[in-house]
Amino acid sequence: MTPSSIRRRPRHTTSHISAQVAHALLGGVIAILWLVWPELTASPSSDRQGALAPRAPQQKVQETSTADLVLPLAALLAAAAVATYAYVRRTRRIRTRTTPGGPASATAPALTHPVIQLDGRAQASLVEADDCVRTSREELDSAAATSAPEAMEPFARALREAEWELSAAFAMRQRYDDGVPSEASARRQALAGIVGRCAEAGRRLDAEAAGFDAVRGLERGFGAALEAAENRFREVAGRTSTAGSTLAELGRRYAATAYAPVVGFVEQAKDRMVFTTVHLDQARQAADGNEPERAAAHLRAAEGAIAQAAIFETAVERLAGELSTAGKLTGAALTGAEVEIAGARRRLAEPGGGAEGPGARVPAGELKSRVMHADAVLAAVRETLTGGPYDPLDALRRIVRAVAPVTAAQPGVLLVAGEMVARSTTAGAADFVATHRGAVGAEARTRLAAARRLLAEEPLTADTLARTALHLAEQDVRTHGTPTPEATPYSTGVGGALLGGILLHDDPTPGPPASFGGPRTRGRHNFPLW
Repeated sequence: MTPSSIRRRPRHTTSHISAQVAHALLGGVIAILWLVWPELTASPSSDRQGALAPRAPQQKVQETSTADLVLPLAALLAAAAVATYAYVRRTRRIRTRTTPGGPASATAPALTHPVIQLDGRAQASLVEADDCVRTSREELDSAAATSAPEAMEPFARALREAEWELSAAFAMRQRYDDGVPSEASARRQALAGIVGRCAEAGRRLDAEAAGFDAVRGLERGFGAALEAAENRFREVAGRTSTAGSTLAELGRRYAATAYAPVVGFVEQAKDRMVFTTVHLDQARQAADGNEPERAAAHLRAAEGAIAQAAIFETAVERLAGELSTAGKLTGAALTGAEVEIAGARRRLAEPGGGAEGPGARVPAGELKSRVMHADAVLAAVRETLTGGPYDPLDALRRIVRAVAPVTAAQPGVLLVAGEMVARSTTAGAADFVATHRGAVGAEARTRLAAARRLLAEEPLTADTLARTALHLAEQDVRTHGTPTPEATPYSTGVGGALLGGILLHDDPTPGPPASFGGPRTRGRHNFPLW
């Protein structure tokens, strides 16, 4: 049912326009009366006297008549101009409004914001909520080292609920980017729904922030948390040299494209370790000097650096294992692909020619073309395998994608190969976003979330989405400019200009490290570090 306030607005608008037209007419009437008033008030005696009086020169009469017309005409033009301006302004305001009228309302963002503004707000909300969830997970893991599991359970539950809300928001955004829904009002509602989901995720974390501080108690007892961070630091630092050796071995065994996703990761891990050393020392000094807030801020910065260094090192180790497994699987995948292609050829020889393809029956001519393309791809892969160092994951990807259009299902080794490739690509994109989140925008994060959702059901689609996410994230990083030597391994939150923990030249003053919580509370420990 339409509210009465909205139903009355069209009549209200019409009354404004009618009043403006009436003003214009009134001005015109006044001007006309001004012109004819001397004639209406002239007396007969004056007319007779004027007839007996000698005629003035013709030039003087014309000048007098012209002077008498100037003021009435000016009044008429001014009245018309005022009415026209008011009418145009009112019409423009009505056309640019997204609702029938009334001020903006915080309770109805989809109806009071233009689509472009609401779209930007939805993207900013996704980035903010994703950063809050990531930071909360990071500090929760650090706190778990010194707290009992049952004490951490309420906060772990709040984080799971926030992750669920954020996942739903990312799913809505992916559908929105795919053009669903298509109707304009429904798309505005979808954007409003994304903002609402992100707000709910942040609210769940904000609600537990104070309780988390009380349980962790950094201001009361700093020693246990600092000792746990130092132990974690020594563990991660010990893996740095191992990761460097592993990366060097990858360079000797495989093509450059195989280990390209982790090039530079060891150096970045070392940078985080240097940063951690500085802030652990400053945290202990602040604790000894009875400055609990400063000590907690330095500890959070150190914990964030350790977490990112661990991601870099784990990525190198994980990729090495994936490449080794993919290399062993490549031969079997080739054999399985050849079996599938042979089956397609048999179906072509049968009466009727075509075959059941992915989603629909494939005509004989189309199936034959797909078989020929798959044959060419497999021949190229065999040549790659015998031509020296190669990229095993890329070889598997080419095999699986070549055979997918030929058969409706990919059982056995091809299914395993497709899932392995998709997991590797998705993990690599996730590592990049996690360590560069100060610069990565909503689009890359949305594609990554979609890849994670489809990983088990549609590995080929997940692989495509993950590769797109990585490409978009790298574009975002390049857009933010060249890093300076200063390092800060934490994100400043929404609008931050940090690149993988490296401070960018256009943001010379980093903010404090974020803590467990949502948008309202994650910056509560805002003691400056510098």
